Amino acid sequence: MKSSKHQLRTQRKRRIRAKVSGISARPRLSVFCSLLRVSAQLIDDAAGKTMTGVTSKKGHKNIAAASKVGEAIAKKAKDLKVETVVFDRNGRKYHGRVKALAEAARKSGLKF
Repeated sequence: MKSSKHQLRTQRKRRIRAKVSGISARPRLSVFCSLLRVSAQLIDDAAGKTMTGVTSKKGHKNIAAASKVGEAIAKKAKDLKVETVVFDRNGRKYHGRVKALAEAARKSGLKF
């Protein structure tokens, strides 16, 4: 029996999360793309807390919106005095919106 796309993405996500973990000095930058929005969060896995997060407006789901989210999350990270992060693409390919968000965050000063 074939696996669905969702099951395959969930398996990739579990494999990645087994290796990727964030701490307060170097939090995890988690990217989520839905059908309506693009969002990113800085997560401290050691404390089990979300430090900050940014979401695009409803209906703004394209590459331009993803790059704005990347710039905004980098600005919020600077406000929290965080310079380096661990990138978590959430099982998605490093392509399109995920890539645009990551490149915008790097351009705005985040290191990962």
